[in-house]
Amino acid sequence: MGPAVNGAPPRPRSYDARRRQEAAEESRKRVLAQSRELFLAHGYGRTTIAAIAHAAGVSKESVYKGFGGKPGLVRAIYAQSLLGAGGPPAEERSDRAQATVTDPRELMEQFGRFIAEVSPLGSPVYLLIRDAAASGDQDMAALLRDVDDERYQRMLHNAHQVLGRGFLRPGLTAEEVADVFFMTTSAELYETLVLKRGWTAERFGVFMARTLGANLLPDGNAASAKERNP
Repeated sequence: MGPAVNGAPPRPRSYDARRRQEAAEESRKRVLAQSRELFLAHGYGRTTIAAIAHAAGVSKESVYKGFGGKPGLVRAIYAQSLLGAGGPPAEERSDRAQATVTDPRELMEQFGRFIAEVSPLGSPVYLLIRDAAASGDQDMAALLRDVDDERYQRMLHNAHQVLGRGFLRPGLTAEEVADVFFMTTSAELYETLVLKRGWTAERFGVFMARTLGANLLPDGNAASAKERNP
């Protein structure tokens, strides 16, 4: 508190809540970035909260307070990866495309670009969860069930949206469309073609767009204009 002025009681020093919030957000970003790097480099079981806290320059207590331990950190890293590479969240951009794009081929191509953007971020984390669950970790097994269910529900949402636009082949149900979306966004497919076979993310996205078109669009609309007019 500062000195009294003209006999008036001292005023409390102003508290800069904005700067504190910014510092907390920066600390959170560092923890998530270091967690991702360490988990992917060393695996779930061998990575400790102490190592993450040291790398991020924070206390172990703050990590536990912010994320509740390793399972919470992995969940937060996975959720962050689904936002995409920057700008508005990828789901928000996908919803906008589903509502506004008028050419069904272009919509499939946009889906392919979203897959190419998000898969390199999310798939390695999903595979980390899968492998930790397979090793017997019950927290990761529960998280694996959660992320699979959440992804399917998102794909079912997309299916209803696209069916509502009248773009798709007649006779398809929302569940059938959701299954195709679920398959094309699977980390296992990314693992096979990109991590094992060496495809680029861009090539992977183009392939997924063609796969979506071939399975969902009426005959004659599945190929892009570029494919039909080489």
